[in-house]
Amino acid sequence: AVRRKPYSVILLDEVEKAHPDVFNVLLQVLDDGRLTDGQGRTVDFRNTVIVMTSNLGSQQIQEMAGEENYQKMKAAVMEIVGHHFRPEFINRVDEVVVFHPLGREQIRAIAAIQVEQLRKRLRDRQMDLELTGAALEKLGEAGFDPVYGARPLKRALQQSIENQLAQEILAGRFSVGDVIEVDVEGDRFVFRKAGRRAEVA
Repeated sequence: AVRRKPYSVILLDEVEKAHPDVFNVLLQVLDDGRLTDGQGRTVDFRNTVIVMTSNLGSQQIQEMAGEENYQKMKAAVMEIVGHHFRPEFINRVDEVVVFHPLGREQIRAIAAIQVEQLRKRLRDRQMDLELTGAALEKLGEAGFDPVYGARPLKRALQQSIENQLAQEILAGRFSVGDVIEVDVEGDRFVFRKAGRRAEVA
């Protein structure tokens, strides 16, 4: 793909899980800006940005979160990274960015984005969806994990809202044109008909 599109961004997610041979290949790419395959073909990576993510040090990030501890946190994470990767690999990486952990407010914002994607799918079926503040808050709590950040959020949305909503629609409680409100009662999500979509009513 890089041969055809040399101006590319390549994402290597959770790079620490890669086979050691991958790092030997990356050394050539990061050092020379090119890669020669088994057939002798050379691919130019000089105009390619390579982004690598890792979960190494996530425990330290949680324990040392906060602006005042950022340099200490980064040093602790880099020590763990140094134990996992060879020095010649680390020295070829131009920049290491250690992100702060996601807070509840960021998780809530991500939840709103995920819900908007569900709303678009429902609008394709001429329905609409509204979440109360309490429902969005509960979804954010259900999808928040201090170590894994927002990863559990999509699963929480699917299990807590999408699956239950699909059952409600299949049971005939909601139909074309309905605006469905999601709220919280006790410790569970509830679904109500909140009205009709303007273009259908």
